[in-house]
Amino acid sequence: MEQQPRVYPNAAPFNLGPGGAAGGGVYPPLPTHHGPSANHHQQQQLGGGAGAHSWVGNDANTLLVVAALITTLTYQLGTSIPGGYWQQDTTSAGRDGKPPVTYRAGDPIMRDLHRPRYWVFMGASWVGFASSMVMTLSLLVRMPVGSRHVRWSFAVAYSSLVLTFVVSQPKTHLSVDIIVWLAVLALLWAVVSLHPDRRARAIRDLCCDGRET
Repeated sequence: MEQQPRVYPNAAPFNLGPGGAAGGGVYPPLPTHHGPSANHHQQQQLGGGAGAHSWVGNDANTLLVVAALITTLTYQLGTSIPGGYWQQDTTSAGRDGKPPVTYRAGDPIMRDLHRPRYWVFMGASWVGFASSMVMTLSLLVRMPVGSRHVRWSFAVAYSSLVLTFVVSQPKTHLSVDIIVWLAVLALLWAVVSLHPDRRARAIRDLCCDGRET
């Protein structure tokens, strides 16, 4: 009686036709790896794990695109000052015994009429531009995505966009604008620095006052 080849449940398809088993018979499949290392490898392939939902899970090329966009935005903000520029020399009438002031063509109107707000706006645009360039250079020299240089430069550059926006709005107080900027900066730093589990716990504590529903 001819002995039938033994078939394993997980074996790959094989050929029983002429010459199919002549090369040495049917072999069992390669052993599969089990354990924590195999599960970790599968999670990496499927995009799972804590790293996929944290800052370090971002791709360096994607962050380079984000840094380039922030650099472009801050450059445009720095060259497009709210209120525009004086189109021609303008002389204002003196008030309260002060001599008249002449505004030169090409000078920023915001600088002459709202000097503190102008310097805050320009400072925010300069800091945002410099931070985005630092982020770009850090990524180009292959600095780790999770390094402090990359995370801090992103948080400062991104929050500076918020500061330039709120400062450019009319009838807002500068102290309130700066407080909003600091709050956004702290929020961004927490988002890119905290572990996903700690971040979710902090959000749950803030939204639910630490009480489970």
